[in-house]
Amino acid sequence: MSRSPFPLSRVYGLLEPGPVLLLSTAHQGRANVMTLSWHTMMEFEPPLVGCVVSDRDFSFAALKATRQCVLNIPTVELAQKVVDCGNCSGRDTDKFATLGLTPLPAEQVAAPLVAECYASLECRVVDTRLVNRYGFFVLEVVQAWLDTDRKDPRTLHHRGYGAFMLAGETIQLPSKMR
Repeated sequence: MSRSPFPLSRVYGLLEPGPVLLLSTAHQGRANVMTLSWHTMMEFEPPLVGCVVSDRDFSFAALKATRQCVLNIPTVELAQKVVDCGNCSGRDTDKFATLGLTPLPAEQVAAPLVAECYASLECRVVDTRLVNRYGFFVLEVVQAWLDTDRKDPRTLHHRGYGAFMLAGETIQLPSKMR
């Protein structure tokens, strides 16, 4: 096997574990949505998710102030909208209107669900100790929604610099997990 040096600036593309998300917020009467790929599961029950939102992102202030959001899971059909969402700012763009996304009322948080997404996870911020230093929020999922009509959804996984991998074949192996 041959090995070559790999640029440190591209390491994240090797480690991206989960699907690209659309994080939605609502603050001061305004809904916004941003593309998010830096997240990780932290606990099974209650479900805790850690995510990094840069203080340069318009959504950062809303998430910090309201301590609420929705993690929406898009599928391949929304790929271009996901990229377009990440390439503009909510500071000067109504992304829902511009991208043709439909906000739906959530049950437990003020932030909207994105109707076109396969799943939506209503979340509350439960830990902010790493926010000022790293932009790392710990979220507790308080309500989950799933489009049960969609079978075998193909989610997007960011590899960096505009490259995405699609979720593919599922295999089932014996496991002792409950």
